[in-house]
Amino acid sequence: MQAKENKMGVMPIKKLLISMSLPIMISMLVQALYNVVDSIFVAKISEDALTAVSLAFPIQHLIIAIAVGTGVGINALLSRTLGEKDFEKSNITANNGILLGLFSYVIFLIFGVFFTKAYFISQTNDAQIIEYGVSYLSIICIGSIGIFIQIIFERLLQSTGKTFYTMISQGTGAIINIILDPILIFGLFGMPKLGITGAAVATVSGQIVAAILVIIFNLTVNKEISIRIKDIRPNLRVIKEIYSVGIPSIIMVGITSVTTYGINNILVKFSSTAVAVFGIYFKLQSFVFMPVFGLNNGMIPIIAYNYGANKKERLTETIRLSIIYALYIMIVGLVLIQVFPEKILALFSASEDMFSIGIPALRIISLSYIFAGVSIVSGAVYQAFGNGLLSLINEASRQLVVLLPAAYALSTLGEINLIWWSYPLAEVISVIVSVVFLKYIYNKQLAPMEGLQETISTVT
Repeated sequence: MQAKENKMGVMPIKKLLISMSLPIMISMLVQALYNVVDSIFVAKISEDALTAVSLAFPIQHLIIAIAVGTGVGINALLSRTLGEKDFEKSNITANNGILLGLFSYVIFLIFGVFFTKAYFISQTNDAQIIEYGVSYLSIICIGSIGIFIQIIFERLLQSTGKTFYTMISQGTGAIINIILDPILIFGLFGMPKLGITGAAVATVSGQIVAAILVIIFNLTVNKEISIRIKDIRPNLRVIKEIYSVGIPSIIMVGITSVTTYGINNILVKFSSTAVAVFGIYFKLQSFVFMPVFGLNNGMIPIIAYNYGANKKERLTETIRLSIIYALYIMIVGLVLIQVFPEKILALFSASEDMFSIGIPALRIISLSYIFAGVSIVSGAVYQAFGNGLLSLINEASRQLVVLLPAAYALSTLGEINLIWWSYPLAEVISVIVSVVFLKYIYNKQLAPMEGLQETISTVT
């Protein structure tokens, strides 16, 4: 049993939030970098190859949605049980989380072997794009064991405040991917020229190395939880608690896969170039959103721990600072995209057609950033308090009720640039819903606490 209080219960919040979040933010920025670099190299193969990767994105995102959503549930329950000093349940939670990650991998292994071709045929009849897509996505799915293990074990480290090690594992995996991309795609240093297949092999190789590292870190430095193979067996009560937060998070993140699939099918009716532009946007968006997600990953265990420890003032300060930092990040991202869209697109070997579609697309969609920061942090707050359903409702209303129908309706006007306006519209609705839900949390769970009302008033 621990002899002293975990740092999440005693360290000053500003210092704690930065120390918890900054390593994750850095590692996520490195991950965002390798996603962009991956697309830059793929674009050098051909625009069809870039389009294929863009069409593959919804499945890749769904893999991450299930891994991250499960991780969120593990993170929230593990941090809360540590705050309550219930170490037996903490160990059961950690071992069941590993089991859930392995079960999830099997689903995508089956999809990768049997269903990738049918997936691409449902979106396009271009034989070259289908060939590229199947080569790429089948390897991503079959090799997804790396990303599932990596994310689950990283959440175990984050739950105990050891985020520095997640930065090392994620950063190492990303760097390996970046190095292998040109080597395997173009056949450098005597390696075979694999083309788009090389991009997929580089991605899963980086993820598998990161997974191995993060397992080693958990076994050697994460002494607050015990991971043993013989203890990796299902506990239905704990699994239910993990998924009470995790399933809404999985659905919430997975909704993006549904929306992206739908918008890809809207855009492909205009041109495959429009799909490629949309894929580029998602890779660029990660540079802005990943730091905020990193902030959330640092914030969630702080809230969960101090909620379990009944430390009210620390909760309100964590929420207030997280919203402020998220707004700063989003404003920086907005300014960069508004000022440099031509230079950004040039990195992807953009044709004149891609410039004509991409410049207005980036400038219009990025306007949504000034609203998105509040919504993203708010969703993580609901999850940390065990109210993942609120995050699900907010995300579903933003993407399925507003974004996708608006994109379809605007597409019927025959002007592709109008479609991009669906994003700012959806974020405006989302931030309104977020404020309403924050007030609900205040009235339902945090009414006795001082200071939260100021946070909500600032947002409104």
